[in-house]
Amino acid sequence: MKTLALLILTAACGLASHAGLHARDMGPRIKLFNGKNLDGFYTYLQKHGKNNDPDHVFQVENGMVHVLGKEYGYFITEKEYSNYYLHVEFKWGEKTWAPRVGKARDSGVLFHVNGEDKVWPQSIEFQMIEGGTGDIILVGGVSLTVKDETKNKGRFDRFGKGTWKDVAGYRDPSGELERAHGKWNCLELYAVGDTVKYYVNGKLANEGKSSSLTKGRILFQSEGAEVYFRKIELREIKPAPASTSGMP
Repeated sequence: MKTLALLILTAACGLASHAGLHARDMGPRIKLFNGKNLDGFYTYLQKHGKNNDPDHVFQVENGMVHVLGKEYGYFITEKEYSNYYLHVEFKWGEKTWAPRVGKARDSGVLFHVNGEDKVWPQSIEFQMIEGGTGDIILVGGVSLTVKDETKNKGRFDRFGKGTWKDVAGYRDPSGELERAHGKWNCLELYAVGDTVKYYVNGKLANEGKSSSLTKGRILFQSEGAEVYFRKIELREIKPAPASTSGMP
């Protein structure tokens, strides 16, 4: 029965294979979100600061974190993490808010977060945006190399990304990785040593190396669009020898 349940979950969420990682290399699952409250996290809003959410931008309901999106900010882990596999499930809501009314629904998972709290702290972003989920965005001077190109600002488009338009509901005509609007999507991140690797619904979306940041907090954005998060889990990974990446 456990095997059947795993197969059903894999089919539903499109999980990536952990090929290349042995069971001994991955620690037990750590539930960052317990499904009941935001214990282990704090919130930050651009207008109201830390743990001050008068408009209920962040609400836990029915085992999900409901992010209203009407004010820029995030909920963020209190602890720092390094060398891990992160599994996140999300789906878009309906609402969009100024200054992004009618524009592509936008959010993101920012990791290796360092420094003071502000809307875009120093970090690397696993971009979530309609038509472009899986892009890498570098924030606050972080450097990364993707396919032999090194940057310390801006974006690396996800692999195979086609044309993009900033309109609500947009889908990539060249091969969208997200499921249909309203369906749950799986994001998987491997952050091991100075390397990162992104999967969206089980498909490789991006990867980079030589990151100038290798540890930090993990945050989940409120950025002008209603979005829901559930099953936020982490597994620590034993770093591989320097001669290998240690990732699948």
